[in-house]
Amino acid sequence: MELKQILEAAMMAAGRPVELEEFAGLFDESERPSSADLEQALDEIRVDFEHHRPLELKRVASGYRFQVREAFSPWVSRLFEERPGRYSRAFLETLAIIAYRQPATRGEIEDIRGVAVSSGIIKTMLERDWVHIVGHKDVPGRPALFATTRHFLDYFNLTSLSELPPLQEFIEILDVTETLPQIVLQDSDTETNGIEHAESE
Repeated sequence: MELKQILEAAMMAAGRPVELEEFAGLFDESERPSSADLEQALDEIRVDFEHHRPLELKRVASGYRFQVREAFSPWVSRLFEERPGRYSRAFLETLAIIAYRQPATRGEIEDIRGVAVSSGIIKTMLERDWVHIVGHKDVPGRPALFATTRHFLDYFNLTSLSELPPLQEFIEILDVTETLPQIVLQDSDTETNGIEHAESE
C-alpha cells in the first residue's frame, strides 16, 4: 500500500488534525517511515489536492487535516439545518484582546474595552475550547489569566500565534462567522454567550 494512500485514509478517518508522531505510530517499528518521508508524502498530497479538488490539506497547530476549501462554503453550509449565528461585538473584542495580549485577566480586558465582560462570554469561550486558564496573576484576588488554546489555532488555520494577522484584520475575519468552517453555533441566549443568531429567511 502506498504511503500517501495510508496517510490520506488516516486523515479522513480521524476527523481531526493528525500529528506527525501519530502517522508514524500507524506502522510497525520495522516498517515505520522516517519523519522526512512522512513530511515528503504529506507535501505530495498537498500538491495533489491543489488543482480541481474541493478539499485541501492544511497544517494547523494540532497536526495535518483535510478541509473543504472556503470557496465551497456557500453550498456545504446548506447541509446544516440552522444558519450559523454571528458573534456579538463584545465577544469579538474580548477574544481579540485575549489573543493579542495573552495572558490577560478579566479586569485587564475590561480596562481595555471600558465596559464589564459578561461571564457568559468567558464561559462560551471556555466551552468552545478557544481559551483556557493558564494561571493566576499574583495580585490581590489572584484573578485568572486567560490565553488561547491549540483548538483556537486549529479553527483559524494557524500553526502558531506568530501567524496571527494584524488586529483589525483578525476582527474583520471574526465578524463574518458565516464564512468560517467547522462550527455550527446552536446557542440561543445572546445575553449569556455573546452570540447573535441570524433570523431565518
